[in-house]
Amino acid sequence: MWLIELQEVCEREYQNPASGQARVREMQIEWTDAHSKGEISDDLLQGLDRRAFRLLRATSEEWLQWLDDIEFWKPGWRGDDGSPNTEL
Repeated sequence: MWLIELQEVCEREYQNPASGQARVREMQIEWTDAHSKGEISDDLLQGLDRRAFRLLRATSEEWLQWLDDIEFWKPGWRGDDGSPNTEL
């Protein structure tokens, strides 16, 4: 649910990365709160935070690349190299 919500928020703001990034920051607070209440697992929180880190550091061009990166939105994505998969 959280991952899908993150993707939907970002897609709605695809033309306005700054607004999308502000919403991602808000969502991070929600995730942290849900985690502290035991509503989401450590693994899920780490996965969401990994994605948020990439999205928050993204330029406008990178923002669009992350949104188009199918692997980025799959559960279990690790993002070890730190760059979007542009070989789609």
